[in-house]
Amino acid sequence: MSHSVSRHSVDGPVEPDGPGSPVPGGMVGGGARVASRRRGPTPTARRQRRAAFLFLAPACIMVAVYVVWPILSTIRLSFFNWDGMTEPSFIGLANYVELFHTPTFYTALRNNLIWLVLFLLAPPMGLAVALYLNQAVAGIRIVKSLFFAPFVLSGVVVGLIFSWFYDPTFGLLAMILGHGVPVLGDPRYATFGIVFAALWPQTAYCMILYLTGLTALNGEQIEAARMEGAHGWSMLWHVILPQLRPTTFMAIVVTIIGALRSFDLISVMTGGGPFESSTVLAYFMYDQAIKYYRIGYSAAIAVVLFGIMLVYIVYHLRRMLRAEQ
Repeated sequence: MSHSVSRHSVDGPVEPDGPGSPVPGGMVGGGARVASRRRGPTPTARRQRRAAFLFLAPACIMVAVYVVWPILSTIRLSFFNWDGMTEPSFIGLANYVELFHTPTFYTALRNNLIWLVLFLLAPPMGLAVALYLNQAVAGIRIVKSLFFAPFVLSGVVVGLIFSWFYDPTFGLLAMILGHGVPVLGDPRYATFGIVFAALWPQTAYCMILYLTGLTALNGEQIEAARMEGAHGWSMLWHVILPQLRPTTFMAIVVTIIGALRSFDLISVMTGGGPFESSTVLAYFMYDQAIKYYRIGYSAAIAVVLFGIMLVYIVYHLRRMLRAEQ
């Protein structure tokens, strides 16, 4: 016993690295490890962080060059009067003042609102088609390909198909009704006819999003709900739709952006007419820039359109984040 005490008093602790053991300087072993962690990240962590930055750098550069810089350039250009050839001259807010006093701007804004309201029918219709196609029955792949076909068609092709469909002389609509209806030639119906044509491929796109989301559903939750007696509408509302919330958010955002930037079908089917009754902000912007060489004025329209898109996207994003929390 005296021998062990003498060794302890002379040689110090047997296990200086153990937890709570004294070390030179009065610091315990746990404190030493905390101090070593406070010195900074390890070389391995620094290498991983550097590799992450290198992988992200190309995407960040492309976003900065092709997204951020054009947005800033458009905002700057909206304060100038420029025809695309001569030297631009600074005019301040004159483009915006003129824009807000132009009747065509309010017609385009009203049509964009009509597009937005009617286009929001695409997500629920896409969900209904996706639920119908999400079945393990014979021949369902052929049916899926038929519903998928409108999505791969270009806007020009869709516009031509529906222009022939609406033709009051030989169109299919005239054959169904028994008489011709000038849908695209009447200011009261032109916008609704174009939106109906645009809903065809947009519904197919939302259907694809929901089909992808349905494949990632939690089967255990569905089985548990079935054991509790849930079926039909209660199963859809309380079990399936909550799991499809991210997909629904993406479908709504893409649909809103598609409604606000609608251009190709309008250009093909009516050219903004008759009497500018079917024009929207995107086509009005193109019309001023390409036909009348008013680049600065067109940039002001683009800034207003971008602001409207930003408001809707931020609103729905905040709603989704609140629901997740």
